[in-house]
Amino acid sequence: MEEGMMWFDNDQKADLDSKVERAAEYYQKKYGDRPNLCFVHPSMLVRNGGGNKAKKIGKNGSQPTSKGVELRPSISMMPNHFWIGVGQSNS
Repeated sequence: MEEGMMWFDNDQKADLDSKVERAAEYYQKKYGDRPNLCFVHPSMLVRNGGGNKAKKIGKNGSQPTSKGVELRPSISMMPNHFWIGVGQSNS
């Protein structure tokens, strides 16, 4: 089972990495664990705060990451909303 929280950040000046880091820092302060998983709307991976710093799914289907947090696209997430938390390891 995965544990996490919802986070909203519509700061137009911040890039995706900054938004994820703010959410991760808050999560760690509140729950005591560093999150390793974040679900975002797919459009947030295509346009990372505008410009050429887009986070894209890598070759061989590898997921983009932001400072150790795996980013996964989910159409159930609204833009600027994040589900961030600790996901179970597959091992």
